[in-house]
Amino acid sequence: MKLYGGIDLHSNNCVIAIINEQGETLTVKRLNNDMSVILSFLSPYKDNLKGLVVESTFNWYWLVDALIDT
Repeated sequence: MKLYGGIDLHSNNCVIAIINEQGETLTVKRLNNDMSVILSFLSPYKDNLKGLVVESTFNWYWLVDALIDT
């Protein structure tokens, strides 16, 4: 099953949504901006995630860099 995710990044938290190929929302969660927490949340979906986008007006680099390194 192909899954897609989106992260709305704020200064101290983010909202992550995961949807399936049909556009159905599987989960939406607000998390603290802690990379270990974010990676733990994404872990069950990792093998099926085909795309992950990040929306941010600033400070996106730490998150994107860490996701690329994972």
